[in-house]
Amino acid sequence: MAQQLAGLFTRVGQIGFGVAVVGGVVNSALYNVDAGHRAVIFDRFAGVKDTVIGEGTHFFIPWVQRPIIFDARTRPRNVPVMTGSKDLQTVNITLRVLFHPMSLELPKIYTTLGVDYEDRVLPSITNEVLKAVVARYDAGELITQREKVSRNVSEQLTERSAQFGLVLDDISITHLTFGKEFTQAVELKQVAQQEAERAKFLVEKAEQEKKAAIISADGDASAATLLAKSFGEAGEGLVELRRIEAAEDIAYRLAKNRNVAYLPGNQGTLLSLPQ
Repeated sequence: MAQQLAGLFTRVGQIGFGVAVVGGVVNSALYNVDAGHRAVIFDRFAGVKDTVIGEGTHFFIPWVQRPIIFDARTRPRNVPVMTGSKDLQTVNITLRVLFHPMSLELPKIYTTLGVDYEDRVLPSITNEVLKAVVARYDAGELITQREKVSRNVSEQLTERSAQFGLVLDDISITHLTFGKEFTQAVELKQVAQQEAERAKFLVEKAEQEKKAAIISADGDASAATLLAKSFGEAGEGLVELRRIEAAEDIAYRLAKNRNVAYLPGNQGTLLSLPQ
């Protein structure tokens, strides 16, 4: 009985060991391609295969084959470039590129460029295209026609990157500055324009004040003429009318004042008041 149990355990151990070995071999022959990724198979005898493997779990032959995983999702890349404008001004420009590789071109990309293809391609072609486009414009045009410059860069860079199996989803200019001398010249120009506008305002203000003084003088002259004419026609009657109007105004103001008291004439008071 003991011998039978020992034989049974030995067989179970052998079966378990065999299963473990088989499981290890199977596991070593599996690889996963995550979401948004693609795989290319390198075969020691056939080289890089043209088939692109999609997402999921796949088999390969250990030692003979090796999967190379690529990220096929859209990724950003900032490329700074220093170049010169048409009027020989130094321009510092940064381009932000959203890119992803063409899935069908991955075997060719791996064969010709390697896994770090974006580091080999994007800086060089971006530098080339930006220098060619910026050299067509003056420094001022780069600011006023920025949309046109961005469109030209996008068209040429998209065409250039397609030659390497890359798709550019979006291209935008995120940083644009000029040399120190040009920046100082622009600031001095702005200050001069502000001073000119201020001087223009002062001149216009003086002109308006001059016109107002002339109009006021004309009004005073007209009033004096009318008064002289009225005196000539009405004599002292007009003066007496103005005197009565002034007296009414003074009486109205005194009546509103609490500190003023009115005493009728020819009536006695406790104190003798000066007449």
